[in-house]
Amino acid sequence: MQARRAFSRLAPTAPARAVCADRARRLLTCLCCLVPLMAGCVTEKQERFQQFTDDGVHLFQRGDYVGARDNFEVALTLQPKDANLLYNLGQCHDRLGQPERAESYYQQCLQLASNHADCRHALAVLLYRGGRGAEANAMIEAWLQSEPKLGAAYAEDGWRLRQCGELNQAIGRFQQALHYDPRNLHAMLELGQIYEEHQRPEFALTMYTRALELGPRQPELVERINQLRSKGVRQPLAD
Repeated sequence: MQARRAFSRLAPTAPARAVCADRARRLLTCLCCLVPLMAGCVTEKQERFQQFTDDGVHLFQRGDYVGARDNFEVALTLQPKDANLLYNLGQCHDRLGQPERAESYYQQCLQLASNHADCRHALAVLLYRGGRGAEANAMIEAWLQSEPKLGAAYAEDGWRLRQCGELNQAIGRFQQALHYDPRNLHAMLELGQIYEEHQRPEFALTMYTRALELGPRQPELVERINQLRSKGVRQPLAD
């Protein structure tokens, strides 16, 4: 069974919070901008690190995954324990059709930041795509068991249930994700896609709009919203 990929994105580099009609298609792609270095004294090493990561994100956004990878690799020599950077390198190798390299970087990222949600999702999709769905399921279930109050873990388990065709249970998990984390983009986007697929475009538009408000730099999401609105879809009025 091929994996339904909800979205993928580059992670911001430090300093930042560590957080990506057939089943194989992605819903949305969203890239996060780098967080500027904190004000104050900035060393030459920090400046070089920021420049290479900035260039890497810019090239990734343009579809130049080789160039992005090369810049991220140089940045990694300057900050070898940056979990977000390891995830970004995994994303580059994923798109270059190098799953073994991608998996290695994802695993290294999770060793440093076990709750890196985008990395967990990217690894789960990679495993499903390689016919290793059982491994992905076990990883997600173990994560949820170890983090019973983490919204991202519920969202990922909802994604897992959706792969298995357990739609009602998946919706329940996404709702739990939003209970623990009302700003969880993964859950919003998954629910939006479910509503859209089941002819509830007004509720899909609500989910997409909320997600865009929380993460404005999502061009494909803007396009999806505009498509719905061009068809006359409007958000339901509040009670």
